Amino acid sequence: MPLNLMMLVDDPKAAIEAEKAGVNRVIFDLEVINKRERQRGRNTVISTNSIEDVKSITEVLTTSELLVRINPMHANTEYEVNKVLADGADIIMLPMIVDTEDVKTFIELVDGRAKTVLLLATGQALARLTDIVNINGIDEIFIGLNDLHISLELDFMFELLSGGIVEYMTQVIKEKNIPYGFGGIARIGEGDLPAEYILGEHYRLGSSSVILSRTFKKAISNKNSLAKEIKRVRDVERNISS
Repeated sequence: MPLNLMMLVDDPKAAIEAEKAGVNRVIFDLEVINKRERQRGRNTVISTNSIEDVKSITEVLTTSELLVRINPMHANTEYEVNKVLADGADIIMLPMIVDTEDVKTFIELVDGRAKTVLLLATGQALARLTDIVNINGIDEIFIGLNDLHISLELDFMFELLSGGIVEYMTQVIKEKNIPYGFGGIARIGEGDLPAEYILGEHYRLGSSSVILSRTFKKAISNKNSLAKEIKRVRDVERNISS
């Protein structure tokens, strides 16, 4: 099965272009709590999106799913869940999980009204993974390489792949028949670690989804460029799987 290609967008125009180019899941990111402090000094992007704009994204999508990443568990999580559901989110992702209580509360709040995705990106979640995957109601799990490598104080996020940590996590998740994905890829031929190699790891480890990095977002401004870049990804996938 081809990977679910996911892409962060900030406005309806970008969402339309992503869908037209063949992106399976459009991500609208609302996570801001503690993120600036956690990623201080790193080349990362902090969302400026508003929860009030979720509806404007759902209104333009016809085939792609809308995944909304909310904030980590906090006092207003119930409001965030209900608001994004009311405005049409197909999937809700909870980031920065630390224990089973986060997961149980999240699943109870969603209450089957959308797909639930856990974003595993903390050392605590890694240590408690076998308990987390035993909770009923988890639709998917995504391993966040950037925040997880920060949490573990590693030098390079792909140490999680080379050191076998991602492989361990996927084995635990696979035993419970929960679909999973991890990390992001740059455009083919680019990236600190070549995108082709990362795609190979996705297939080796049985991943079902990957995030297209912000290098793909730059292609939106060039007519048909994003579609061409996604076709290159699909071509590499076909070569790997053949």
